[in-house]
Amino acid sequence: MRNWIRDLEASSVPVETLGPLQLAWLGDAVWELHQRLRHCGSPGRSDDLHRAVVSEVKAAAQAAVLDRLEPHLTEQELDLVRRGRNRAGRGPRRGEASVYGRATGFETMVGWLFLQNPARLAELLDRLEETENDPS
Repeated sequence: MRNWIRDLEASSVPVETLGPLQLAWLGDAVWELHQRLRHCGSPGRSDDLHRAVVSEVKAAAQAAVLDRLEPHLTEQELDLVRRGRNRAGRGPRRGEASVYGRATGFETMVGWLFLQNPARLAELLDRLEETENDPS
């Protein structure tokens, strides 16, 4: 499933010109595409598949994914998460600012990895698959 990412080469987009929120915007799209690819092989109506994907891409789910990945992240990846979190703003009125910030940090890291190191992104996605049912 992650081969489409692994087979990419580093992008020619000058990533140093992109800010954390631009990287988060891209990372959000990459994460949603990853979730859609995971669910598209499942039988079901499109509205059911849509709801399944939405449950994986909402801020609380992204923050939970970051919690699972954090022990495995490099210093550079943790710095990207921090930069994205610090630029996140308040988020939706009903949501918690800290959850929204962590989700934005996760998206920032995903966007950067997609452009700069797709093999590492695929490695982290593999780790998520391996630990999906592991509560720790």
